[in-house]
Amino acid sequence: MKTNRVAIVTGAAGGIGEGIAERLARDGCAVALIDVDGNRCAEAAARLSAFGQTMAAQADVSDPQAVANAVDRVVEQFGAPTILVNNAGFARDKPFDQMSLEEWDLVQGVHLRGSFLMSRAVVPYMKAQRWGRIINISSISASGHPERANYCAAKAGVEGFVRSLAVELGPLGITANAVAPGLVVTAMTHATAARRKLSLEDHLADTVSRIPVKRPGTPGDIAHAVAYFASEEAGFVTGQVLTVSGGVIV
Repeated sequence: MKTNRVAIVTGAAGGIGEGIAERLARDGCAVALIDVDGNRCAEAAARLSAFGQTMAAQADVSDPQAVANAVDRVVEQFGAPTILVNNAGFARDKPFDQMSLEEWDLVQGVHLRGSFLMSRAVVPYMKAQRWGRIINISSISASGHPERANYCAAKAGVEGFVRSLAVELGPLGITANAVAPGLVVTAMTHATAARRKLSLEDHLADTVSRIPVKRPGTPGDIAHAVAYFASEEAGFVTGQVLTVSGGVIV
């Protein structure tokens, strides 16, 4: 894909988000990286400037005013955004009956409320150009996973959200899809290993043993799928959830 579109990637200070931002920059997009960690986000944008136009904006995607301010900065620097990747997220894993309301709300706020707020802020620009791509990063955990009720519910909501957007926005030239990664080694993987009281190496060995392709995923694996959904060629594909898990079926 070669394009001159303006793209926004949330949760882009590292891991999957940075990998997606790099791929879109390589494909010719001007890419705005948004993250709650402003310093790490700026560092990531600086690294990726080797591949194309990039900028960084600090924002908590669950905060409506922060989202509005960040999108305004993108429009001022790059112009109208027409590709949005809602990747921001984190986990607060715990047995369901020990989970606090705050732990529930925080995870829902970033994953689900954040996807809503970012999409609502960007869609007017997509409507004006009658072209847009919304890609939400879900997870195979949307199908259910022990001790992750908040995370699983948020990811299932993200998938329902894109299906609704696909129907509502399709007549306006805007598609909405989701990518559901399996195991990708990020900071969240370290947290999961700690929760299981395993070393990272033992956690990965156990998990990889159940992956048909016998390796964990990389941010690049997820970025390839996002790049397809963001492309001109994917204009007839909407409301879909693409599982990128190395063959894991849940």
